[in-house]
Amino acid sequence: MNPDSLRSVYFLGIGGIGMSALARYFAMKGVKVSGYDRTPSSLTEKLSSEGMHIHYSDDLKETPEKIDLVVYTPAIPEDNPGFRHFLEKGIPMKKRAEVLGMVSSQFKTIAVAGTHGKTTTSTLIAHILKVAKMEPLAFLGGISKNYNTNFLCPKDHSHLQTHQFPGSTLNNQINPVFHQPVYCVVEADEYDRSFLQLNPYIAVITSADADHLDIYQDHETLLKTFTQFTSQIVDQGSLVIKLGTGIETVKKHSFYHYSYALNQEATFFAKDIHLKDGLLHFTYVTPTETIRNLVLGIPGMFNLENAVAALAVGYLLGIDKTILSKALRSYQGVQRRFDFRIRRKDLIFIDDYAHHPEELRACIRAAKELYPDKKITGVFQPHLFSRTRDLADAFARSLELLDELILLEIYPAREKPIRGVNSKMLLDRVNLKKKKLLAKEQLLGEITRNIPEVLLTLGAGDIDEMVQPIVMAFTDKEAGE
Repeated sequence: MNPDSLRSVYFLGIGGIGMSALARYFAMKGVKVSGYDRTPSSLTEKLSSEGMHIHYSDDLKETPEKIDLVVYTPAIPEDNPGFRHFLEKGIPMKKRAEVLGMVSSQFKTIAVAGTHGKTTTSTLIAHILKVAKMEPLAFLGGISKNYNTNFLCPKDHSHLQTHQFPGSTLNNQINPVFHQPVYCVVEADEYDRSFLQLNPYIAVITSADADHLDIYQDHETLLKTFTQFTSQIVDQGSLVIKLGTGIETVKKHSFYHYSYALNQEATFFAKDIHLKDGLLHFTYVTPTETIRNLVLGIPGMFNLENAVAALAVGYLLGIDKTILSKALRSYQGVQRRFDFRIRRKDLIFIDDYAHHPEELRACIRAAKELYPDKKITGVFQPHLFSRTRDLADAFARSLELLDELILLEIYPAREKPIRGVNSKMLLDRVNLKKKKLLAKEQLLGEITRNIPEVLLTLGAGDIDEMVQPIVMAFTDKEAGE
């Protein structure tokens, strides 16, 4: 299938962060875009305002009469009425990852993979390219706070043609305005082995912790799949990988291999790290020079680790160190990634997407590092029954870093309940004096009665629906005092 021939594309699950970025790409190309999602959200409302037709019921009368391609996410079950309808009608259907592979294959693709860290890293890479005036195409796994979107494209995109396919060795689209290659930054998702659809020019691997064991069964299989991902790198491409991931890269001499780390010698690493005015200052070591007095625009050691990887990509692309420094300092981060929603003397409120034990650990430690004299209260909504079951002890150890825990019920996403797996089971494993289990509807009342010093909302489910009500409650409270 040639994506350039498409005139109407329908998205099953259009409100997903990855799906919406792809929908925006086709809309930018002048394709008629429509889709279905289960419930409205701020993102689907934004897509509607951009001219896409979205419906929220299973009534397929709302779908266009002529559809050239249906794009669907693995989160859509096969018994979904829309999925069955399009399948029975014989309309071509492809997973999001496959379509992303087709689109990205014509460009020099920079693919960021990892069980955590990939959204911040890919968004920072895209920002570096924007500051360097290299005008990237970018499909991001979160909403960039610098650009208020999850999709970036060159200012002059009329020349972009989609006619290559995965495995292509062309990868040389030229931006006629700047007379340089168009780079495509993508988040390479390991779920459902989606990232195996990509053929990167530069691949970044940030982590490979045990996760998605409903797909991979065990950690070893996950690591082997990451190894397979490295085999997808194009000839004369590059791999930038964090030290200690446990991944055995493919023994292939046609791509260059670089490592990165914090406070540990690698091809690229940061040293002399210190916190000043809430931000991290450091020295950056590359194979050819040492860059001093860099400042990361967002807090958190885990974000600095991601920045080391992003800077390595900028270095490999030949971007000048003054531009790298400017981009790093001006980077504002990603919505729901250590996202400050309230920052007052009496209350700090940070919202984060953390849904894996290592992500929780990193987020809580960053908060404690910034506010060592304040009590940290975390509200965590576990995501998926299978992940909670498989990583229960690791979740408990991470949550024990809090001073106080409020646990919500598990957000099931695509899964059906598993006998014996629930938030009470997880709560019982957490060795913490101050802990409680609440229904989501009880949360607002709880935290307005017992006002925390530092509040973290954590999770990848619908806990994000509570963020604005919390902000409004404390804004109203302050105004009334």
